[in-house]
Amino acid sequence: MVHYIALFRLVPSLDEEELEEMIRISRSCLHRVNEAHNFRSGRSIDKGNEFGFFLSADFESRDKLGMFKEDPNYKRFAAEVIEKWTTEQKEFLYETEPGKDPKYS
Repeated sequence: MVHYIALFRLVPSLDEEELEEMIRISRSCLHRVNEAHNFRSGRSIDKGNEFGFFLSADFESRDKLGMFKEDPNYKRFAAEVIEKWTTEQKEFLYETEPGKDPKYS
C-alpha cells in the first residue's frame, strides 16, 4: 500500500472563500476516483506553513497512483483548481506495509 501526500503553495491573492471552494471541489471531484482510498484534503492551520493546502490518499500500488493521475476527474481538478490557485507542489510517497520492499510498491 502506498500513501501519497501532495502539498501545495497557494497564490498570495487566494482568499478564505476560494480556499473553502478549493477543498469542496477536491472532495467532490476526487472522491469519484476508484483507485484512491482514504482520500483527504484540507488547509493548513499553521499560518507560518508555506504550503496552505494538501491532498492525501492511499493506493494499492504506484500503478494505481498513476491511474489516479490519469483519471479525468483528477485532470479536471488539476486544470481548474491546482493550476489556478497554486504556485508550487511537492509530492511524497510512503510505503505503509511493514517488511514490503518499496521498489515493488
